[in-house]
Amino acid sequence: MILFLDTSGSTCHVYLHESSTFMHYQWQADRNLAHGLLKFLQDCLAKNHASWDDLTGLAFMAGPGSFTGLRIGATVLNTIADAQNIPIVGFSGKNWRTAAKNALKAGKNQQLVLPEYGGRPNITTPKK
Repeated sequence: MILFLDTSGSTCHVYLHESSTFMHYQWQADRNLAHGLLKFLQDCLAKNHASWDDLTGLAFMAGPGSFTGLRIGATVLNTIADAQNIPIVGFSGKNWRTAAKNALKAGKNQQLVLPEYGGRPNITTPKK
């Protein structure tokens, strides 16, 4: 089973792919993403009678999108990939799920995905 994660906006999307079936779950995370993402992922797996051990690959929607959302999503998936020793890939664009699925089927493993913010960061200088 492949887990696809999109945390680029205020609504978190999880897709589980097994055989030819895509299951889609969404959660209006808003400012609770860091606090609730792992439980949401566990609940999605449980709804499919699956666990972390059933995952064969992870796919991340790398951006562009919410700076904080992308950082949280990438961190959680990178941690799961490392802990479970499973491949992980990240892609951007409209067809990110198809590109990720094809990459994982071809045996690709980026080992670490990074967010793509869609522009240079706007770092402000401290006021003090």
